[in-house]
Amino acid sequence: MVSFSPCPDYEPASCRRALETAADLSWVRPGMRIGIKANLVHAAKPDEAATTHPMLLRCLTDLLKERGATVVIGDSPGGLYNEATLSRVYRVCGLHDTGAELNRDFSIREVEYPEGRVLKHFTATAWQDGCDALINFAKLKAHGMMAMTGAVKNLFGLIPGTIKPEYHYRFPEPLDFAHMLVDIQEYQKPQLHLVDAVVCMEGNGPTAGTPRHMGLLLASDNAYDLDQVCVRLLGLEPEAVLTQRAALSRSLVKDLDFPEALLPYCQADFKIPPTKSNIFKSLLPGKAGDLLGETIGRLIAPRPTLSPTACIACGKCAQLCPARAITMKHKKPHINRHKCIGCFCCQEFCPKGALEAKRPPIARLLSK
Repeated sequence: MVSFSPCPDYEPASCRRALETAADLSWVRPGMRIGIKANLVHAAKPDEAATTHPMLLRCLTDLLKERGATVVIGDSPGGLYNEATLSRVYRVCGLHDTGAELNRDFSIREVEYPEGRVLKHFTATAWQDGCDALINFAKLKAHGMMAMTGAVKNLFGLIPGTIKPEYHYRFPEPLDFAHMLVDIQEYQKPQLHLVDAVVCMEGNGPTAGTPRHMGLLLASDNAYDLDQVCVRLLGLEPEAVLTQRAALSRSLVKDLDFPEALLPYCQADFKIPPTKSNIFKSLLPGKAGDLLGETIGRLIAPRPTLSPTACIACGKCAQLCPARAITMKHKKPHINRHKCIGCFCCQEFCPKGALEAKRPPIARLLSK
């Protein structure tokens, strides 16, 4: 079941009212320690719509503390997972006035998960292990690799920042990467999932897109149900969002009746980056079709594309690229297309949005 409430803005009264309406906190007991896994993808100001808004986190913290719980907010954005990095993220994202403890435990641990489809062993942050329950508080955004980031994608923040590129390299195929995200969700199973859809991000998401107002807060104890509603709100097909496609293939998504009350909030023209497609594999049967699909797929697949005027030559893209496909030449990043695995780490973490997911000319020609 998915609950929701209008939340027209980030005023304290609006946020508290929306949380009281949508979020079932009846399970909270005095003395519990509750972790809130926010989306703190990088040091972004709240009005950039890249991170979970601090007012929603503050109001949720108030509601939990009123029920006798203690609260800690945590995440592991891209880059170093340490005190210096997270202190800056907390400050820029406006979290010092939430009333919650901000995570300072930067230890990690190894997880064995033999039930995983593709992720049977992984490295995870350890801060959430000391909590009696975890609340997953996502931000609804477009995403260069997965098309949409919602409840399932948000749990990738439980992988330490410096290790994230390794997982992109281990799972270069987008659908395999999506199955990896579903494995993390199946292992962790937060008590509650919330989505900040008051102001979403469209376009060059998940960090450099454009804010777009929707005016909603959504909640569920089921991440796939919640993402299913988010997919519909953005005007997408479930198959277009790879985390949903992976969950569908594993019978983790059930049919839901889309609430009529949400129809006015649906965004018919929400801008989503182009994503990879495997439709050409069906042109020929067997291995020939696979080879043809792979060859054509490489030619038409979206790729990170540089806007030279926006680039500040910081070199962060080259530092983060898991495939070592980016080198700095003449103070600008040069992408080796033969090495590029299409993970869009460079696009996601570029501090100036100088890299975008774009289709090559041949793909644009075919689409016409």
